Amino acid sequence: MSATCQAPRTTISTPGHKAPPGACDCHIHIAGPFERFPLSEGRAYTPPEASLRQYGHVQEVLGVQRVVIVQPSFYGTDNRCTLDAVAHFGAHRSRAIVVIDPTIGDAALRQMHEDGVRGVRVNLVTPGGPPIEHLTQLSEKIAPFGWHTQIYANGADLPDLLPILRRLPTDVVIDHMGQIPATWGTAHRAVTALRALLDGGRAWLKLCGYRCSNEGYPFRDVDALATLFAHVATERCVWGTDWPHPNLEGTMPDDGELLDALMRWAPSLHAQQRILVDNPVALYGFDPQ
Repeated sequence: MSATCQAPRTTISTPGHKAPPGACDCHIHIAGPFERFPLSEGRAYTPPEASLRQYGHVQEVLGVQRVVIVQPSFYGTDNRCTLDAVAHFGAHRSRAIVVIDPTIGDAALRQMHEDGVRGVRVNLVTPGGPPIEHLTQLSEKIAPFGWHTQIYANGADLPDLLPILRRLPTDVVIDHMGQIPATWGTAHRAVTALRALLDGGRAWLKLCGYRCSNEGYPFRDVDALATLFAHVATERCVWGTDWPHPNLEGTMPDDGELLDALMRWAPSLHAQQRILVDNPVALYGFDPQ
């Protein structure tokens, strides 16, 4: 297991422009407290604790009112910590994306829906995630609840995944800007495949792109790719910090700077409203402002 995991930043820059009213951070993780929510024995890395109180400070600095808590790989299919976070923030301003086994029963899924779950994550990058063979089975299981299937995949795999994702009976959300390395440029076949998926009208993209950087902090090399998607698929993009940035080497992202980056990629007020407010309302079922 990796020993490189860093603790969350204690100081966050105030962004040049705070998020608009009703804005949503669509991708965070909560870790701990570990005495209540122990880590999975099969995890690929060991994170430090990242608390609800610490993330509350991030929300205050950024000006985001809503949040989507995504089940991290280090908790496996034990979603208690993630669901506890939704209970803390309240269903009116939070949602959860969980990791489940295909054998889960409908009663458990109904309870999760009542608890604020709106999607299932399939992690094809970090060891310990469900095998790709479960993808269709999981999607069929959650389709009656109106949930989506969230995919964390490497950019190199996107062209081959495209026909599989198009056949799923749910909407699809692509994590971390498709994990397409910035050095590949905007004409790479992985970018073409992702654009084709988004053009189909049943897929969404998380503009959470610093993990696509080849240069590292401050991650400016992802600007060209992120700007492209924010422009050609404004109505299909959402944004997230990925706080507390688990299992990352090098300089930790500054969440205020990450919000400033989105404002660079989508400079118009219309695009910012769509990506930060309107699209999360449509995707996660929040009440409109």
